[in-house]
This record gives sequence, structure tokens and C-alpha cells, in this order.
Amino acid sequence: MHSRPSGLATFLALLALPAAALASVTPPLDMADLSIEDLANIAITSVSKKPQRLAVAAAAVFVITADDIRRAGAVNIPDALRLAPNLQVGQLSTYGYAISARGMNGSNNSAPNKLLVMIDGRSVYAPLFSGVYWDVQDVVLEDIERIEVISGPGGTLWGVNAVNGVINITTRRAADTRASLLSVLGGERGAVASFRQGGGSADSAWLVYGKYVDLRHTALASGARVDDARQQSQVGFRADVARGADQFSVHGNAFASDSEQAQPGAISAGQPLVLGPLTSSGVNLTGAWMRTLADGGQLSLQGYLDHSKRRAVPTYAETLDIADLQFQYAMAASGPHTVVWGANLRTSWDDVDNSATIAFLPAKTRQNWASVFVQDDVALGETLRLTVGARVEHNPYTGKEWLPTARLAWTPSPTQMLWTGLSRTVRAPSRLDADAFIPGQPPYLLRGGPTVRAEVARVLELGYRAQPAEGMSFSVTAFHNDYDHLRTQEIDPTFTFITFGSLMEGKSHGIELWGSYQVAPWWRLNAGLMGLHERFTLKPGSNDEAGPGSARKDPSHTAQLRSSFNLADNKDLDLMLRKVGALGNPAVPGYTALDARLAWRPRRNLEISLLGQNLTGSHGEYGPAATRAQLGRTLALKLVWQD
Repeated sequence: MHSRPSGLATFLALLALPAAALASVTPPLDMADLSIEDLANIAITSVSKKPQRLAVAAAAVFVITADDIRRAGAVNIPDALRLAPNLQVGQLSTYGYAISARGMNGSNNSAPNKLLVMIDGRSVYAPLFSGVYWDVQDVVLEDIERIEVISGPGGTLWGVNAVNGVINITTRRAADTRASLLSVLGGERGAVASFRQGGGSADSAWLVYGKYVDLRHTALASGARVDDARQQSQVGFRADVARGADQFSVHGNAFASDSEQAQPGAISAGQPLVLGPLTSSGVNLTGAWMRTLADGGQLSLQGYLDHSKRRAVPTYAETLDIADLQFQYAMAASGPHTVVWGANLRTSWDDVDNSATIAFLPAKTRQNWASVFVQDDVALGETLRLTVGARVEHNPYTGKEWLPTARLAWTPSPTQMLWTGLSRTVRAPSRLDADAFIPGQPPYLLRGGPTVRAEVARVLELGYRAQPAEGMSFSVTAFHNDYDHLRTQEIDPTFTFITFGSLMEGKSHGIELWGSYQVAPWWRLNAGLMGLHERFTLKPGSNDEAGPGSARKDPSHTAQLRSSFNLADNKDLDLMLRKVGALGNPAVPGYTALDARLAWRPRRNLEISLLGQNLTGSHGEYGPAATRAQLGRTLALKLVWQD
């Protein structure tokens, strides 16, 4: 993970290029695919479940564009998510990440579980622990159209677990990728190669793709090797057909991965648990239909099947099948009202191979989630808009949950908007909360959580978005979260075992700020800042002394600055500086990291880029020191060919 000194010296020399180079270069056309004004007009769907301009979305939403991902030199989806200033991204190992919004990035010894993530409308939520296996979430990065990142509640439209944020990853339609692509990256982190081949017409198009990832192991701060090398192969296809008012889409993916697990493992029966390989595989298929009605309304139906296997030697193995069906009707405007309503039904079949270390009881189970929602966007005047909605969702553990929201937006001028929102959202229990037993055979030290309740968040937000001048925009949001029934670990009165409870409450408040400034046609700046304060307390009757330490898993502040230059029509230089505050549980020092990218396009369809990460030195980001990767300076070379 550590580059040679000559590599760092090369990049330090590059930092001095802009002033000298730009002084002698005739300014080319705008450096980005989209101007700042164009960015404000991007049509997003995550806030209202229908297309709307980013500039009028009454939520804290940040859009990562395809051009942002390209110019960041991202290697994987978590790398791309670092571009969103309203997310906290912590890397544990080569393939392990903890990602959240507005805190709660792992609480009371559990993984982050309050962020909903979707890829092309397919939820990648894992019912076993209400989180995301980031190691197996992958696409061809060059084919991502945009990533919409909402920080804050999204339960009304998206259901339980959309507590602190929603990430919606959308890939490009097959009609927009009717060409060949080859992308190869090689460097000190490893190698990534992908291809895509498309064809057809604007009304009927297809694509197939393949991707291979081979990542090398990392090291501890002491220099000792961390066993976290990883390989993954993935293939997939997509087809899109348009017939008059109807649009059809079908796409599928299949993957298989093999990873090492960092030692030492957990403690079992007083002895370190030696971890073996982590293997994962899966296949998914998604179909969607959408019809635009004559009155301007829109009907849509989407269903997907998702089959996956995951084996973590020697702790557990899981086979999971999910069937999901979603219906939505976006009605045409009727007077001041624009109504969207829909329903969702999901069934999962979960089969866990238990071990001597941990057991999920029952080992095999079928679970159903069902919900209906409605949201009305009411025009109260030319400049005032009220959005009210609610979802009722039934889950296997706590039954019906009520997820309401109300948002008020005021647009005093076409270039500014003030909005506020009040929401209630929920994180439903998972199998880890209710069904986990440790060790795998009696007598059990941990006996699940048969009485756990849904974790609740009541959220108040106030935001302002503006374009005060040509080529300049910014967004600022203040928020206050009131949490209840947070997960705790309670010692039984007999002092013979532990069970999960819901006896913690908490409050958090903070501010999110980001903006862009087109300094010149060849130079753009993007900046972001997040401040967060959290406080958790135990309720009467709890004996979980570790619970309130949850707040110490989140940085009190993060900041980033991106500077993008066009050195010439065919040369780019991009710099990104990140500053992240310290964590306290376990202790992780704060750090500052500089990434850089220098790109050259010798031909219209060929781009060669030199990438550098963590150029300011090595640092850790998340997790206990015994297994925490120390991320050092790395260099990589990337080639992208399209025709």
C-alpha cells in the first residue's frame, strides 16, 4: 500500500502545474459536461418518486454525476460516494466500508443499518442485519448516469430503514450505451478491468458487460500484513424497448467473489477465532414497465428476483432469495394537487448454516414486507408548495409502522428556495436483532431479542438552496434528529445471559453545506462541510453501559475541497482534499487526505489517466486497531477506450 518516494514527488510536482500551464493555454470550452446551471436542472427521482428538477427538490440531496465519477478516478462505488459531502465513508479494509449519513455509522457494536441503498430500483438491503454488503455491490463505473444521495429521512417514499439517508444509483439506458467500452486500471491497490458492448436502435437497445476486480491486501499501522485480498468476477446485460407510450426494461447481473478475512477474528470460548475465506455469489433479474398516460400521468410496475449466497468461514453461511414487486401511479395534476401513490410487496427466503460460534434461530425462515404509500404535492400559490405524505408498512417483527412526512418549500425567485420538513421514520428489526444466539449451541450467552422494538427517528430539517450569481450555487441544511428505542444489550437479571433490548434514546443535530463555483471556463471548485453533534442516553432499566458510546463512532466534522482544471482541450487535472475528524469508539485519529488525477486524451475515444490516493500520507479510517487497514499513498494508471 506504500508507494515509492519518487511517486509522491511526481505528484507534488503536478500540484504546481495549474498556474504555469494555464497561463500559456488558450481557455477551452467549459470543463464539465454540465454547467452549474445545468446541474440545477438535472431531473432526479429520489425525492418525490417522479422526475423533478434538483433546484426545486425540498430535501438535502446531492447528485454525483457521471463526470464527477470520471474525474475523481473512483475505483469502486464507495470511492464514488466519497464525493458526496453529506455522507460519512470509512474504509475498514480492502473491501470493507462503513457508510452512513448524519451519523449512526455503526452503533452499539452493530454495522451501519440506517441507510437505504438502491441500484436501478433494486434494494441491496440485507435482511440479516439491515445493512449493505458493500464488497459485492458493483457496476461498470463508466455506465453510471448519476448517484442521488439524500441525507435525511426517506421512509414515506422508500419504506423502513431509510432513516438517515437514501442512495439511489442509476445506470445509463442501453440506448445511451450502444457502443464498445474497455476500461483497465492497474496500480498498487490491484487491478480492475471491465468491458461493455451495446447495440440496437434508439427504440430497442441492448448491452452486455463483464467486470473483474483483483485487490491486494493492506497493512496495519505496524506494517504487518492484513489478510484482506479479494477477487470478484461479474457479468450482466440490459435491454430497453420503447413502444409508443410504453417503455420496457430488463436487466440482470451475476457475480462471484473470494476474499480473505482479516485476523484476528472474534473471541469464541475464550480463544481467538481463526477466520477462513469469505465467499459470495449471486444472480439478480429486474424487469420494469412504464406507461405515460394521455393526461400526463404515469403508471409503472417493477419486479425483481435476487438470489445470493455468502459464506464466512467458520462463522456462518447464508442462502437468501428475495422477490420484490412495486407498483406506482403518478397522477396528472388536478388543480393545485399532484398525487403519487403506490404499493410494495417483498418476500424473502433465508436459510442460514449455523456454526459453533453463532446461530440464527430459526435457521430457515420466510418473511414478508408489505406497504402502501401516498404523497400529495400541493401548490399553495405561485411561490409556496406543501408536500404531505405517509406510508404504512408491515414487517415480520413489529407489525405495522407509520411513516409520515410534511415539507414546505418557498421559492421567492427562480434562483433560490427555502424549505423545511418534519418526518417520522423507522428502522425495523433484523434477524441479527431478534434471532441471533451466541455461541451456536446452548447454554447461550446471547439469546437474541424477542422483545426488540423498531428504532424510531423524528426529524426536523431546515434548508436553503440558491444560485446567487452566474456559475455559482450552494445548499445548506440544518437538522435535528430525535431517536427512540435504539438497540441495547441487556444483562438478564439472573446474570446468566445477554439479550437485545430497545432502551436507549438520543438526539443529534448538525449542519450540511456544499457549493460549486465556476471560477473560469477551465476551472471549477466544489466544496462541502458537515458538522455533527450526537448525544445518547440509556432509559431507566437498562444496564448496557456501552450503549451511549455509539456517538463516538462518528466524526464531529468532515470537509472536502475539489478543484478541477482543464489544462487543454485534451488534458485534465483534478485534486480532492478531504479532512475527517477523529473517532472515539474505537479510537481513530482524524486525518487529511489528498487525491489527484491527471488525464490525457490522445484520441477522441481514448483516455489515459494517472491516479494518486492519500498523497499526504497514510491513515486509518474506521474499526479497531488490531484489524484496521492503514491506507497509504498509492498510484494507479487507468485506460478507457470507447467506440
